[in-house]
Amino acid sequence: MPETTSVINETAGKRQLHLHRMGLTVVGGPDSGLSGEFDREVVRIGALADSDLVLTDQTVSRAHAEIRRTPEGLLLHDLGSTNGSFVGDVRVREVFLADGRTFRVGKTEIRLEVRDEVVDIVPTEDTRFEGLVGQSIAMREVFSVLDRVAPTTLTVLVTGETGTGKELVSRAIHQRSRRSSGPFVVFDCGSVPRNLVESELFGHARGAFTGAVQARAGVFEQAHGGTIFLDELGELPIELQTVLLRVLEQREVRRVGERRVRPVDVRVVAATNRDLRTMVEEGSFREDLYYRLAVVEVPLPALRERTEDIELLAAHLLDGAGFAHGVRELSVDVAEVLRSYRWPGNVRELRNVLLRTLPFCDGSRIELADLPDTLTQTRAAKTGARDGLPLPAVELSLKEARERIIQSFERHYLEDLLQRCDGNISRAAREAGVDRKTVARMLKRHGIRS
Repeated sequence: MPETTSVINETAGKRQLHLHRMGLTVVGGPDSGLSGEFDREVVRIGALADSDLVLTDQTVSRAHAEIRRTPEGLLLHDLGSTNGSFVGDVRVREVFLADGRTFRVGKTEIRLEVRDEVVDIVPTEDTRFEGLVGQSIAMREVFSVLDRVAPTTLTVLVTGETGTGKELVSRAIHQRSRRSSGPFVVFDCGSVPRNLVESELFGHARGAFTGAVQARAGVFEQAHGGTIFLDELGELPIELQTVLLRVLEQREVRRVGERRVRPVDVRVVAATNRDLRTMVEEGSFREDLYYRLAVVEVPLPALRERTEDIELLAAHLLDGAGFAHGVRELSVDVAEVLRSYRWPGNVRELRNVLLRTLPFCDGSRIELADLPDTLTQTRAAKTGARDGLPLPAVELSLKEARERIIQSFERHYLEDLLQRCDGNISRAAREAGVDRKTVARMLKRHGIRS
């Protein structure tokens, strides 16, 4: 698969950010001298007021042409204009344009310039970015990328394990963008029944299906003028990926049961904990949609990869607990335990653990006795445990010892799995690679409530 996303890993270990921009300058015709710089993936040219490059030339159609950024280069595409698009004397339907090339729409001559910028990703000095905190190099590099990307219109794909803070990143991008005064709308592609996803995304007309008692706008219309966050993107059914791609490219939606199209102006931030590249290779995710969404790809580190952030995160999470309490810090032993734990649920799990300890704290500090057993068991050197699982007594038979280890592993695995999946059994089954009934049966056997 060719590399088209904007976060680049160099062979020397240097990380760089590739910001895509193009410049268009009118060099001939009624609008001579008009110019603009664009970081959109699709730039519209025409007489319509909502075009990216608006021309007054009477020979230019309302929606005349567009330039699309593709893995192969910048593609000029005529939109069925009356007077055509030309490169030299040749009328074209589609053609790739090189840097510095001129083309003509109607009687207007336009020059294209590639103004891409490659910048080194240098960790910021700041340890906070909107609602995100971290002093580790990994997180300060993320802050550096977000600081450059947020003010643009570029589409962003945030990747990382469950609980790493992908929605917080999307909110931070929105808050630092020129759309911050507009709406921020969240849509979880994995939480909506498959037969309702299209209606939720794009809206529906009254009577479009059973239960549609009134017309309703979808989340794209609701996000008009702002940002839409598409969470769990890898769960989107492949038949709807085509519809989503068309909406992103044409910037318009058609409600289910309607013929009318409605223009939408939204910035898209998407997130997934799945490997979309592998899904593309397997045929379960559209390659063109992946390229359209992964213009800038921001990978988030797992909490176990940035344990130096634990205490800073804990202070931040305690401050934002949402209710009154007197706890302000961690004891030295607690900080050590939290740094040694693997955190399968990442920052979300850390927050849940801290909030659960607060009712049991007598003073202003969380002590070792306040932590749940699953954390204190990870202190292998003092408890004789390995990888957080208690060793069986040596007097047991091999069969009994093995059975006890398996049962303990199953319970810990299920608890961590549910934590990562926010108690959603269907999602837990998908991540575990088994059917829903198997997970439900194991939960019942271990007495775990979802």
